[in-house]
Amino acid sequence: MMLYRPLYAPKDFLEVLFSVRDPAFKKQVNEPNWDFSHIQICVKTLAQLRITYAELSQGVALLGVNNDMPAIGNFPNLEAERTDLGEKVLKSNHAPIAQEFLKRGAPRALRGQLWSLVLGSVVKETDRNYYEELKNMVLQYDIMVDKLIIKDVQLTASNDDQYFVFEDVLYKTMLCFSRDSEVLASVSTDRSAGGQVIHAVLQGKPAALENTLVFPPSGVIPFHGFTMYATPFCYLYDEPCTMYYTFRAFYLRYWLRLHTVSNHEQGIIALCLLFERLLQCHEPQLWAHFRNMQIQPIKIIFKWLMRGFSGHLPPEQLLYLWDLILGYDSLEIIPILAVTILSFRKENLLQVNNLHNVEAVLADLSSLKVMPLLQLALLKE
Repeated sequence: MMLYRPLYAPKDFLEVLFSVRDPAFKKQVNEPNWDFSHIQICVKTLAQLRITYAELSQGVALLGVNNDMPAIGNFPNLEAERTDLGEKVLKSNHAPIAQEFLKRGAPRALRGQLWSLVLGSVVKETDRNYYEELKNMVLQYDIMVDKLIIKDVQLTASNDDQYFVFEDVLYKTMLCFSRDSEVLASVSTDRSAGGQVIHAVLQGKPAALENTLVFPPSGVIPFHGFTMYATPFCYLYDEPCTMYYTFRAFYLRYWLRLHTVSNHEQGIIALCLLFERLLQCHEPQLWAHFRNMQIQPIKIIFKWLMRGFSGHLPPEQLLYLWDLILGYDSLEIIPILAVTILSFRKENLLQVNNLHNVEAVLADLSSLKVMPLLQLALLKE
């Protein structure tokens, strides 16, 4: 495995995104790629985001802010109240109600069931049979992508104090995912997602449809950090089959957009643009400071965006963030949080004058609480 290395990392993908040009935009010779302002994609203003994220902007009681705060009725605290309500939501078995419930954060004990309900990933007998088929395919034959997946698990989750204990289940999940042709169907039919498949003709055979294979079978080529899309699900499910289907559903609905080039309003370019607009409009001093240092702000936080903060936030805080992604059915909360963190650490950032020290200021996010930060950022002034 020492000979294998990831095909690309977030910083490589960012360079690809910087090469994307609006046909109407005329770049000057030798002009550096500073930002995405020339891309014509409509992104929301802070005022519009406050309307979208009403529960956060109106200061209602949220799990993840203070779970022990007094509750309504005969409940000892907010967490007990939300757990009781969450159990009623699960009994209703209605995804839109569960989605609405997630906007204020999920109780730990119910989160896995709520996510499965919202994503439609509740496992049936046919699903279990298909999962067994995928496991058998992994055992029957090796493909090159296996080496990339194993290497990625070793480089990421295996070296992370929060996730190394889940190494075996992550191998199982990611290797099954690589064989899953149902993933390919979604990747290849979603034009805005951008296909990644390679079509190969069997050696010594004529170039005909029956002799053509799709590689990898899932249509998804892993990059450095790809495993981190799956790691938080290890905290939600004891059963690998249930974990697999919820991870797959989450990936196809959201994470696919974070590593493919498209003009989708929830795509990675739109999220980069939203981050830049919010930072420039609401933290102009920071923006000017970065320009004076010749540091592109997006380069500092791009790995947060591309991984959905997985591996950067503690698991409990990350799961609250992903509650909001599901609850509001939007990835916009990721760049909002990125801007909020820079704003929160503004005083320290303004005291440093090079990239190394900027990265040092932002290296450790373990002390951050996601819900209070987002609530402060979105509360109406």
